[in-house]
Amino acid sequence: MTIAYPDISPVALSLGSFDLLGHTFGPFDIRWYALAYITGLLVGRWYVGQLVKKSPFAMSEQQVDDFLLWATLGVVLGGRLGYVLFYKPSFYLQNPGEILAMWHGGMSFHGGALGVISAIIIYSKLNKLNLFAVGDAICCAVPIGLFFGRLANFINGELYGRVAPDLPWGMVFPNGGPDPRHPSQLYEAGMEGLILFTILLGLWKLTALKERTGVLAGVFLTGYGLARIISETFRQPDSFLGFLVGDWLTMGQVLSLPLIAAGLTIVWLRNKTT
Repeated sequence: MTIAYPDISPVALSLGSFDLLGHTFGPFDIRWYALAYITGLLVGRWYVGQLVKKSPFAMSEQQVDDFLLWATLGVVLGGRLGYVLFYKPSFYLQNPGEILAMWHGGMSFHGGALGVISAIIIYSKLNKLNLFAVGDAICCAVPIGLFFGRLANFINGELYGRVAPDLPWGMVFPNGGPDPRHPSQLYEAGMEGLILFTILLGLWKLTALKERTGVLAGVFLTGYGLARIISETFRQPDSFLGFLVGDWLTMGQVLSLPLIAAGLTIVWLRNKTT
């Protein structure tokens, strides 16, 4: 027994092609993956704007708008460089021109996280803002983008799960062979997106905890790391990497361990000093 995979086209809207000065341009396609990034950033910006209206007043709404560009650059540049360095360093070393070919795919959340963290640090320093308060507000919104991103992975039929022939809700993915697999993208959307968002929202409502700036950022890092490690036990590892150790340890799990360590350290230090 399997559940039919909803074979949705990765292209949300095709704008076709046009001729100009004797040259044909296009076709131009708008993909669900791009819309997921845009939606995550815009909804996240709105949500952060609501959070900063209340204590500890991390930044003004105008500064939230300004930071949106920084966050976008952090996600895109960090995500791409993270994929290049963490997943295919030898390939890109031999083909440096492919580093900029982002239309061929290849983004890393862990790289994107480092990019956004760097943006938070630099932006907070330049604008003399409380680094930890800004980090809390931004981290509370990140699960929104993760949710939409994982749904886009599901629509693309990529990052699917491991073979599970007896799983009642197993799905046969277009590029995953004939066997039913875990819909691991939906697991990640639930854990990294909905559950983590709900936990952070609940903690934000605890005034005493919210005033210990930095704790929520630490909870996010720890929560994401744990969710990713759990979900990777159901997810098929990248074909070009496989398992790093035996048949259980993946690159995603290895990269998540520093996030957990950093998150727990931040929670401990901020509880100790505030």
